[in-house]
Amino acid sequence: MTTEQIDGFLAAIPLPSVLVDQTERIIAANAEGTTLLGQGILGRHFATILRQPSVATAIEACLRDKVPKTAKHLSNDGAQDTAFAVTLRYVPGIGAVGGGAVLACFDDITERQQASQMRRDFVANVSHELRTPLTALIGFIETLRGPAKEDALARDRFLGIMEGEASRMNRLVGDLLSLNRVESEERVRPKQQVDLTGLLSSTLKTLAPVAETRSVEMALEVPEDSVHVTGDPDQLQQVFTNLVENAVKYGGDTVRVALTFSERDPAVRAPAARVQVIDNGAGIDPVHLPRLTERFYRADSHRSREMGGTGLGLAIVKHIINRHRGRLRVESELGQGSVFTVVLPK
Repeated sequence: MTTEQIDGFLAAIPLPSVLVDQTERIIAANAEGTTLLGQGILGRHFATILRQPSVATAIEACLRDKVPKTAKHLSNDGAQDTAFAVTLRYVPGIGAVGGGAVLACFDDITERQQASQMRRDFVANVSHELRTPLTALIGFIETLRGPAKEDALARDRFLGIMEGEASRMNRLVGDLLSLNRVESEERVRPKQQVDLTGLLSSTLKTLAPVAETRSVEMALEVPEDSVHVTGDPDQLQQVFTNLVENAVKYGGDTVRVALTFSERDPAVRAPAARVQVIDNGAGIDPVHLPRLTERFYRADSHRSREMGGTGLGLAIVKHIINRHRGRLRVESELGQGSVFTVVLPK
């Protein structure tokens, strides 16, 4: 096989690829391979380019034994760490004195690795969130069967706590199911017309008992004319219920919900409705703002759990707004309250 034929063969491979012959030097590489490993790799000993022991050992074994091998190559693209699955195959009859060479193909598995890590983190978080109330329930059950068996006051108190822990698990399971549903529907844009004015009014009426219990004053500001957007009414109700309820629970003694409409909102560069949930609470440290919509992320873990939060509410909000092709913006400073802004295209 001529050099031209080898180069043409490698160019036809869609993955970064290089050839290493029996002299252990790189004799050919496609454009993707030189982009990954560098422009000056031809003629170099492979160990000076692929410096990871697992890759070097696999190439040496493939050259020696002439059987397929695999390895893992770790790198960095300047923005993040990357991972490649390296597949090695022996090609006879080419290279120095026709002694054969190893074809190394690099398959980028970075996203798969990240997805696997996200799944592991998600399972670990869910396990932790469920274990805490389960541990409490098991402890109280054991106590009720033993020392508190005949103590009516302790029994009533423990049963109340157990009911709260069971409700917490029920909310967590409900939020997990809701998150799964909105993620599966995220690519399908809703087609219904939703009256935001009526929906926000209904949301505040539903949350009025919660606000009254916490002595929080709620106010709704809307235009004279009703504002309509294309959306899923149930999911949008879930978004605003979540945001307003969070403001009532964590945001001081005043919550204001303001609805406006613009023929060209800069956030989406199209006609859009803008809903702002504004509170006068303690505010959120800016360090937490970029991560607020991550699953199970809490700016104040202790207080959130005391209030019955699952850590999934804002993640659900983010996915619903993404489905509506909208935008979510959070502005807050310590001691200055918070503003959650939802922009929904018409």
